[in-house]
Amino acid sequence: MTPFTLAARPGLHNTFQMTSQSQFRNQFLIAMPALQDPNFSHTVTLLCDHSHEGAMGLIINRPTSLNLGGLAAQLGIDIGDPDMANVPVYHGGPVQPEQGFILHSPIGEWDSTMEINPQLAMTVSQDIIEAIALGVGPKHFLIALGYAGWGAGQLEEEIATNAWLNSPADNQIIFSTPVDERWQAATSILGIDLNQLSNDVGHA
Repeated sequence: MTPFTLAARPGLHNTFQMTSQSQFRNQFLIAMPALQDPNFSHTVTLLCDHSHEGAMGLIINRPTSLNLGGLAAQLGIDIGDPDMANVPVYHGGPVQPEQGFILHSPIGEWDSTMEINPQLAMTVSQDIIEAIALGVGPKHFLIALGYAGWGAGQLEEEIATNAWLNSPADNQIIFSTPVDERWQAATSILGIDLNQLSNDVGHA
């Protein structure tokens, strides 16, 4: 397996043991207005895995200045489909920012893939980015560098102190909703308008 990474460092498959048991997998983690951490302020994170050992996810509403054309150049991959060159690359989180992750639908068959739900998977191998660059990849995809990670019990504690809301994930929001609307769209699943909530909620 060839990990999709920008540096000669171990890929996710060597450094993060993903599990099949997960309380929050396939849910959105929505930053509350009071969360001022610059890494996560006003973010929506898809939780890809969660267990008693910790959690990992990918931020889905933080595009970077890098596009697929620039990323492919760094990886030595040819852009076979010119329409793919301007596809945005997202900031998936502050952990391992050189490591690449692809959220995609349909799942397909790739070298290193974890199913998140029956229509959504995360792949960390380079074969998928090569296929996307050629225009023969999955129909829907989101390319991210880095991921968000929590240690054992950390995510549960942060949710309990109202740093986050969690809601069911929605593939439409991940792949089709405009980036600047995803934070509000994720909360609308719960029937909540975060813009009407006080920044002091949960911190009185």
